[in-house]
Amino acid sequence: MSSERKLVTVTIDGVQVEVPESFTILAAARKAGVSIPTLCYLKDVSDIGSCRVCSVEVEGSDALLPACKTRVVDGMEVRTNTELVQSYRKLMLQLVLADHGLDSTNYCFSCAKNGSCELQSLCRELGVTESPFAPEKQTPRQAVLDANPFLAYDPNLCIRCQRCVGACNSRAHNHTLHTGKRGLRTSILAPFGPDWKATECESCGNCAAACPTGAITEKRRKAYRSWEVTRTRTTCPHCAVGCQLDLVVKDDRIVDVEPAPGPSNRGMLCVKGRSGSFDFVHSADRLTTPLVKNAETGEFEPATWDEALDLVVKRFTEIRDENGGDALAAFACSRSTNEDVYMLMKMARTVFKTNNVDNCARV
Repeated sequence: MSSERKLVTVTIDGVQVEVPESFTILAAARKAGVSIPTLCYLKDVSDIGSCRVCSVEVEGSDALLPACKTRVVDGMEVRTNTELVQSYRKLMLQLVLADHGLDSTNYCFSCAKNGSCELQSLCRELGVTESPFAPEKQTPRQAVLDANPFLAYDPNLCIRCQRCVGACNSRAHNHTLHTGKRGLRTSILAPFGPDWKATECESCGNCAAACPTGAITEKRRKAYRSWEVTRTRTTCPHCAVGCQLDLVVKDDRIVDVEPAPGPSNRGMLCVKGRSGSFDFVHSADRLTTPLVKNAETGEFEPATWDEALDLVVKRFTEIRDENGGDALAAFACSRSTNEDVYMLMKMARTVFKTNNVDNCARV
């Protein structure tokens, strides 16, 4: 029997749960309904185990173990909320803050992610308000990379969790974000500087969605705070894949979109879905009524839907009757549903009397 199917029994904070032996302690805890905090971990994106915030006590182990990296074994007993565990988690956060900071000098309150920053939320949850540690050597602030029209990277706010790298490489498969070295320390090489056009970056923004701090952000994120908005689930209008997303609304205006865990996109979006699916709603150039050209003036004038549709029917019928069905063609839109495309095809063959049917869904 494979490890995916072989079941083992583990006990987590007194709760017994049966899980596949391929599970980590973190996965088993989530199945058991036990909450374990994480920072560098993101399911299917990153499990490098660097932050150690998810560390737990395991019976028989001399050291605390990272829940995101430790596989379960039959009979394992895990404790996730002891005084030692909580003290250790606070220590790990204090070490992160020694570099990242959590005060006005690091723009915490003016940061675009203020209110939805995972590091900020975790510090609040564990009661960490400051760090007793200081960097061995103060380094000057690094420049923010913001030449990309959609994305910005502030290396001063990066905690090197590498979730952005995992999102770019393992999920989006673009392979444009990488890790590098700054002295002895790991750094993130984000291609958002002046030469961003020379890279393979598609500006999809999946890296920004994965970032737990304000290091990588969508630029429009500065226009709102999490407590100012509501969200409405909908389907991306750009193609027929059917990606699910949430419209982020502030003061009756759509200010952003966020990926939803839909069956086709699983929490991801392309650049069109993330950055081109909502601005047109409030565009001053958007047509809100049919326009019919005045034959005398040559100018388009507003018309009712009945007037516009009657004109279309009249002209199509005249062309078909005078020149035959082959004078007409039907082109379906790739953004339409299968049902709508099918109906257009049936109308073309039965009403237009033509087999000239095509679709723009091609590269």
